[in-house]
Amino acid sequence: MSPRTSSPALRTAEFIPLIALLISLDALSSDAMLPALAAIAGELGAARANDAQFVITSLFLGLGMGQMLFGPLSDRIGRKPAIYTGLALFMTGCLVSLFASSFQAMIAGRVMQGIGVAAPHVVTMALVRDQYEGRTMARLMSLALAVFILVPTIAPALGQLIMWLAGWRAIFTTFLAIATVALAWLALRQPETLPAEQRRPFSPGAIARAVVEILRIRAAIGCTLASGFIFAPFVAYLSSAQQIFQQAYDTGALFPAYFASLSLAIGAALLLNGRLVMRLGMRVLCKAASTLVATLSLSAWVGAFAFDGLPPLWLFMIYLASVFMCVGVLFGNLAALAMEPLGHIAGVGAAVVASLATLVSVPLGILIGQHFDGTMYALIAAFALFGAATHAALRFAESTGGARSAR
Repeated sequence: MSPRTSSPALRTAEFIPLIALLISLDALSSDAMLPALAAIAGELGAARANDAQFVITSLFLGLGMGQMLFGPLSDRIGRKPAIYTGLALFMTGCLVSLFASSFQAMIAGRVMQGIGVAAPHVVTMALVRDQYEGRTMARLMSLALAVFILVPTIAPALGQLIMWLAGWRAIFTTFLAIATVALAWLALRQPETLPAEQRRPFSPGAIARAVVEILRIRAAIGCTLASGFIFAPFVAYLSSAQQIFQQAYDTGALFPAYFASLSLAIGAALLLNGRLVMRLGMRVLCKAASTLVATLSLSAWVGAFAFDGLPPLWLFMIYLASVFMCVGVLFGNLAALAMEPLGHIAGVGAAVVASLATLVSVPLGILIGQHFDGTMYALIAAFALFGAATHAALRFAESTGGARSAR
């Protein structure tokens, strides 16, 4: 199928790596920081060891706020200007963190980076949708996501290498360089995909109405909550991964390898989900995956008492890989389920669903992560609790009236 806009589109061989680069900036910005958390907290005077986690969770907090802003903004000013604005804010945040002399300044810079990186994260989807539809769009996004999956597997190793060579501040210099490349590539090569005559006024009222409508539709709010619930313990895992592997399990320089192997489990689940969802459907897969997360985690939590809360690394890795495959299935389906009854407000609805899910998960993830005490009790218990909460939210979404919009 040919592109939908009249502007000449980039060749697929160039367009796919461009959008993959844009949508991977948020994952790179979180995962590449992991090896440096202890050094940052120590140098900038964080009050407690667990406070280092805020370097990760503050990025997600900013992302949640930015998602609600940049989707509707791109409908008003165009796709490219919205991404430019976000990248400029992201780069400013990188400079704040790069030159931070206090831990508070570091966190402020990270929130700014999160708000800014929301633009390429959200608006890129609209940029693709403007140009393609049907199977062509699905193929392009699948190829771009296949590239995106590689980012969490290499980002911690990249961050660790940069830190060894030039210190942790150089990681932010790398972010600046990559964002500059993305901005220049987008500006010079990608045509604008939203013509001026198709743009709509930016309306805070439209965002508010979308929030209210989502809250009134069981299917939408139930699946949005489910997405937030299952992401909460995952945020806690991301923010405490360096402590888990390098402090509790003393993996040292091998930390990126362990992290990468678990990221690949999620990637494998995303690929497998693409096959299974056509046969079994999204709801069946989500309910099965959330049930497995809860039951596996409850069993693992009980079993952890035999090891004083610190199971052998090989056993903990098997547990996490199993849970993360279920999480990958949930990630692949929950957003689509939440959007099913929102086709009439698809653009702003997608931004609000993503933002609400993030703003649910981040505070909960912070709460879980702050309970890290050198054992795995809190993390495993959180996956059990929020796996069950995810299943309950899905059941709520399916209850009487769940697929019917309030009128």
